[in-house]
Amino acid sequence: MYWNGHDMNGWGWFTMSVGTVLLWALLIGAGVLLFRALNRTPPPPPGPTPTPVTPERLLSERFARGEIDEEQYRRSLAVLRENGPTLTKN
Repeated sequence: MYWNGHDMNGWGWFTMSVGTVLLWALLIGAGVLLFRALNRTPPPPPGPTPTPVTPERLLSERFARGEIDEEQYRRSLAVLRENGPTLTKN
């Protein structure tokens, strides 16, 4: 079966060496990829969704910070409750 008399020439040794290095690189790469795939941590759960900011809440925050006085707060609150959903942003 062996046509070369059981001996390898220089190219035979070279191709066998390159093939061995490629085989080991393939096996190590597959092992690393398998380890990373199995050792993956699950993503963190999503945080709580923020509550929508309503105009009344914004108005009460401005009043609490002292940006507006009580009279202006009451007038603005009355306007909001009177015309609430029909107000449009300018």
